[in-house]
Amino acid sequence: MTVIIRNGEIAEDHFKGRFACFGDGIAVPVGADTDEKGLDVPSSIDPDELVGLAFGFSAVRIDFPSFADGRGFSLAARLRRGGFKGLLRARGHLISDQYPMAIRSGFDEIEISREMLERQPVELWAEALQRVEGTYFQRLCARRPVREAA
Repeated sequence: MTVIIRNGEIAEDHFKGRFACFGDGIAVPVGADTDEKGLDVPSSIDPDELVGLAFGFSAVRIDFPSFADGRGFSLAARLRRGGFKGLLRARGHLISDQYPMAIRSGFDEIEISREMLERQPVELWAEALQRVEGTYFQRLCARRPVREAA
């Protein structure tokens, strides 16, 4: 059983059962009679191939096979730069400390296991969301100019 984290809170899974698996270069539809379908992709997918595939889907779910594998962040950023406006979901081995990077990369939500939620309660995800704003660069740009001596 998995849990969806959206906006620092536990949220309903609007795409449950509506993701297609990407394998051997073919998207295989699964269940649900709806126009909204999602694409499930591994983090090892070629970014150019993903950008071409994604536009036929309402959502893309990118797998994070380990905490140390950051390829999913790059894929999400590439999709957003390529003009993908649909839902982007990160799934797998993510921790709350990675949530700000996920949001900055373009992800809308995170899908984690119930076991991960027990180790990383929703309060930690909500707290991490507060770190999305106020990056070093944003603070630097917000500084007032130094007044010159008269």
